Amino acid sequence: MTDDAAPLPPFDELREGARVVALPMRTRFRGVDTREALLLSGPGGWSEFSPFAEYDDDEAATWLSAAIDFGWMPQPPAVRHEIRVNATVPAVPAESVPEILARFEGCRTAKVKVAEPGQTLADDVARVRAVRREMGPEGRIRVDANGAWNLDEAEHAVHVLADCDLEYIEQPCASVDELAELRRRIGYLDIPIAADESVRRATDPLAVARAGAADILVIKAQPLGGVRRARRIVEEAGLPAVVSSALDTSVGLSMGAALAAALPQLDYDCGLGTSVLFAADVCEPPLTPSFGAIPARRVVPDADALAARAASPERREWWLQRLERCYAVLSARTDAPR
Repeated sequence: MTDDAAPLPPFDELREGARVVALPMRTRFRGVDTREALLLSGPGGWSEFSPFAEYDDDEAATWLSAAIDFGWMPQPPAVRHEIRVNATVPAVPAESVPEILARFEGCRTAKVKVAEPGQTLADDVARVRAVRREMGPEGRIRVDANGAWNLDEAEHAVHVLADCDLEYIEQPCASVDELAELRRRIGYLDIPIAADESVRRATDPLAVARAGAADILVIKAQPLGGVRRARRIVEEAGLPAVVSSALDTSVGLSMGAALAAALPQLDYDCGLGTSVLFAADVCEPPLTPSFGAIPARRVVPDADALAARAASPERREWWLQRLERCYAVLSARTDAPR
């Protein structure tokens, strides 16, 4: 067992407190119309296990480790920062931007999705420029390509978008080598590169820092194994960090908020306002931005909301079987007492 991993509770304890929910999205996001999640009730409070369906059991087990870490944590880390959050603009037509931004009350920063399959760079430019018009010259705009561009496409896109005064560009290319080369090519433009997938889906999350491939790390509590492990990665990397959501319910967002609040420094607004993207959540009210910020506190799901958003029996069984398989993976990784 590593020094930042929580001991494994008995599997029956996990299963007994498990609730599986299906939350409808207001707008299709990351290819998802309905977000499913398995919520766990631990002695420290509610936690979330919600790896995306395409992730294999080995990768998903790290998300389970995060859920156990948070739900069985004796007490959350100390709150060091106010947690300001960004608006998130999906790959919508430019004319839909004002409606999207209106949902994020008081947010001074917007993250704009680009490089969506089936769309063109012209679509991206129109969307980003629409955000700039709405937010004005003082607004902060970052774009996120999710690694969809090759090196030359990314270089071209950065040049085309440079007049939008970007705060940074997130995961423009998929590989660490591509990020490092792009950073070299566009260094004179003074547009930082942030790494997301290269950190959270890597066997070695510190590789991007060692390679000089990014200026900023985008970190997410669930994929990195929990609050304590993610915080240690940031400290060892020595780069500024942005804490972001993995399209979490309000329960998962509270885990992200605990991570953000505990970091030594928090220089950038966080991507933790994404409950606004749901048409319904598990808490009443959900953990949504107020004056551009969210609190660092645990949330308790509403019993009526859990009942109303319960997944179908078939999907519940699918998640419980996945929980059991991932628990077996964690059991093989650790000698924690059970």
